[in-house]
Amino acid sequence: MIEASISAVPGLATAFLIFSALFALPTAFLLRARGKPWRLPTALAVYMAGILSVTTLPGSAGLEAAQCDIGAPIHLLSDESALLNVALFAPGALLAVLALRRPVTVAAAFGCLSGALELVQSLGHLGRSCTLTDLTANATGSILGAGAGAIWCLIYRTRTYRPKGDVAWGISILVLGGGLCATLFLTRIESVDVVAKDDAQKQQVDAAVDANAWLSTAAKATFGTDTEIVSSSVKFVGDKQKVTAETNRGNIAGWWPEKHLETAWAKDNRGDKGTASQRDAVATADRFARKWFPDSVDGSTQKVRVLGEGPTRAYMVTYRRYKDGVLMPMRLDITITTAKRILGFNARTMADPKLPSVIVDEKKARALAHHATGRATESTLLLAQEISGVWRPVWLVGSGNQDIAIDASTGQQVVAASPSGSSS
Repeated sequence: MIEASISAVPGLATAFLIFSALFALPTAFLLRARGKPWRLPTALAVYMAGILSVTTLPGSAGLEAAQCDIGAPIHLLSDESALLNVALFAPGALLAVLALRRPVTVAAAFGCLSGALELVQSLGHLGRSCTLTDLTANATGSILGAGAGAIWCLIYRTRTYRPKGDVAWGISILVLGGGLCATLFLTRIESVDVVAKDDAQKQQVDAAVDANAWLSTAAKATFGTDTEIVSSSVKFVGDKQKVTAETNRGNIAGWWPEKHLETAWAKDNRGDKGTASQRDAVATADRFARKWFPDSVDGSTQKVRVLGEGPTRAYMVTYRRYKDGVLMPMRLDITITTAKRILGFNARTMADPKLPSVIVDEKKARALAHHATGRATESTLLLAQEISGVWRPVWLVGSGNQDIAIDASTGQQVVAASPSGSSS
């Protein structure tokens, strides 16, 4: 709260002189005119002028107007700014006790003063930072100063003024003043947790760095050890991050923190004039898949498709998993050249969903599709599809130029089926 003011010495000195003239001169004049002790009250007035100067001098805090940082003051006794706030209020409370001889009242009043100053800083468009740490530090300084004043009075046998009345006044001020400040804070101030926001931002930055390092390693494993990331981006989807990188050899993307690779494709996507056989390509794809897609390989059926002809042909090695005859949503396709170079991959890594039992067999599904279209059926595929957020076993029946989706548990036709799910 006061670091900005201390760094702006000329403005602070001017404000202090103005407040001192407004507070100290009338205090000294009135008390001397009435023949009462004036030195300690005048010193207190000067110190109060200093507190107001330090706390109300306009600054450039990061918070918006009508906001207050409610982050827990966990560094109260180690943070330099917090210690400065403790030191700011403690001498004032000490002087107030020596002048008024009411330690409980002084502690309560200075605590409420701290709350009022934080409200002024937040609502007064002063560019100052209202924080729970400052409020706690000020209140701590008030209690320490008032306690020191009470000990001073006890050591030097200076009687405090009506101890019972002091306690009653202190409680009253604390209840009324504290209640008013709390009401205004709750109704007029927007609470923000700067510490939590900073921690969250740091975690995001750290996660982005870790994700980028992971994707860089995956890119080298895919395209070669000389692969270098040219640019990368992170897109947040819920609590997950989709990380995409462009490298000098190709593009690659995956999900963090799950560490699930999704897609990659080499810039040089032409076939190589190599000599690797289909068996060699399968072995290369299998080694890569077992390292980077172990959950997809486990229990999967492997197939190979030959793309093109001659030495520049490529091999697409696919992995699919079936449970009780139902094609699971997991997908993995890896394309390998005859030089055993990975051209790219496309993956959908996810756990197998729990499905209801299949009641409708293929024959019944064909009959239902024929009844819906009036045409002969051609092909069928039983796969898991997500319908309205629920995974179901679904028959995709080719009938004419369209696929008819039949729920394999109920026999009902599924209207919003995803054609892309039929890839096998």
